[in-house]
This record gives sequence, C-alpha cells and structure tokens, in this order.
Amino acid sequence: MAGTSTDEIAGERRQLINVAYRLLGSLAEAEDAVQEAYARWYALPPSRRKEIVSPGAWLTTVTGRICLDVLGSARARRERYVGAWLPEPLPESLPGRAEWDHGHGTDPADQMVLDESVTMAFLVVLETMTPAERVAFVLHDVFRYPFAEIAGVLGRTAAACKQLAASARRRVGDARAPVPAAGQADVVRHVKKAWETKDIAALVDLLDPAAVMTADGGGMVDTVLRPIEGGARIARYMVSIADKAPGLELLERSVNGVPGLVAQRAGVVVTVASFDVADGRVTRIWAVRNPEKLRLWARTA
Repeated sequence: MAGTSTDEIAGERRQLINVAYRLLGSLAEAEDAVQEAYARWYALPPSRRKEIVSPGAWLTTVTGRICLDVLGSARARRERYVGAWLPEPLPESLPGRAEWDHGHGTDPADQMVLDESVTMAFLVVLETMTPAERVAFVLHDVFRYPFAEIAGVLGRTAAACKQLAASARRRVGDARAPVPAAGQADVVRHVKKAWETKDIAALVDLLDPAAVMTADGGGMVDTVLRPIEGGARIARYMVSIADKAPGLELLERSVNGVPGLVAQRAGVVVTVASFDVADGRVTRIWAVRNPEKLRLWARTA
C-alpha cells in the first residue's frame, strides 16, 4: 500500500498484542511474537511493502504463524515444566506507567483489552486445545477474522479452519456467562476475610465441595505440584499457608479483568490468585506464584 505511514503500521500493535496474548497465555511471549512480526515487516524490500494492500492483515497473519510455532514448541516445554502451568496473570492498571513508558517505551500491558476472553477460566480452556484449534478459534470467535484469512495463517483451507474452530468450540462447551464483577467481588472479599482470620469453617462454606485449586510455582518457589480437589482440603491448605507465612498481606485486585486477590510480603507480590465463582461459591482457584510471571505486578503493590 503506497503511502502507508510508520504511525499506521505501529497502530496495529495493540490489536496484535491482544491476539498474541490470547493465543499464548503469556504477555512476554506475545510481545516477542509481535516484535518478530514487525521485524519481518521492516525486513521486506520497500517495493514489496508497497504491494501489500492491508499491512494489518499481513502483520496478523505473520503474528499468527509465529504464535502457532511457539504453541507447538510450548507443548514440549510444558511437559518439562515443574508442576502445573498457568497463563501469566494481568493487572488492571500499572501505577507509575509514565515513568515506565519514559524508560522502556509503550508498556505491553497498556495495550491489553481486558474482557471475558482473557479471564483465567477462559485461558485455561484454551490450553486444552491443539495449537491449530486455538488459532482458528481465537481469530474467528474472539476477533471475528474470516476463515479465508485464517486459512493463510494455518496453511489449510477455509473449510478445514471452520472445522477446527467448531472442534475448539466444543471444548469450550456451554460455558456459563461470567459472574457479574460485583457478585464475584463479594465472594472474593469474603474469602479474603476468612483467609486472613484463618477461619476454616467460613472458607469451607465459601468453597464449592468439588472446588479445585491449581498453583503454578514453576519450580522456583514452594507450592503444591498437583491440583488440590475438594473445598475442605483447599480450606485447610489455605490456612496452613497463612500459618507458615506470617506477615502475608492480602489485597483485592482485578486479575485479568475480574476480581481476584494478590498476596504480598514486605511489599513484594508473591501470589496472584484468580477465582471462578458459581452460585455464590468458589469453584476454581488459580494461584500463580512463579516470580517470572509476576513481573508486571511488582509495580502494583
């Protein structure tokens, strides 16, 4: 496209970061993928760039292909990962963003649109899909890209991409609508109070009997390596954590766009917890403790 400005090309970054994060579940990896896509764009001869009718579509296709490759290699990496792997949690806002922007350029977290497609519950479901299913589903169902364009990303026919998205949709199933933020905030607030007071009975009442808690320490910090099943067992585990970590401070914070909890010691964020709530009770807890996944939270405490 003759006359495409640098600003116009740079303006695609927000959309690309949003696509890549949903595909990869890692803001760091998403940023790397988008950077690589831009590097490939600027590596094209000027005459070739002028021939591209839609630079945005070209960048999306390249970003999608890069993410597809990353997802393929990620499967092998996660088999070697210590304990459960969870997506990188996102804060709602970053205090001191002006200082960050001045020293580092645009913060990738500032590019994120926090909606139901980035909740931990949704991202965990995406993890159950094959790389091709995930790409087809995210690009079509979340971002509304036509299957003809998705075919260019996956190197398959539009019909095959449609089948992949349908298969992915079945994995999602009839997922219920997210609990309104106010309703979830109330439940999370009660969990915080019961946890702080080490009230096992209150925690048991707040947890679904079939609740599951999954923690991600990445082998870098102590945490359970397998999910804990059952509300009573989770309640006892939460109280044991409080007993072993004096001085732990719990803060109510938005995590991936929904109410969650952040635990910090001496001003350092050590855990970010996401919750899934149904009928006034917690059904799932995802606790991210891997320090490498909490880098964005260092400025939110």
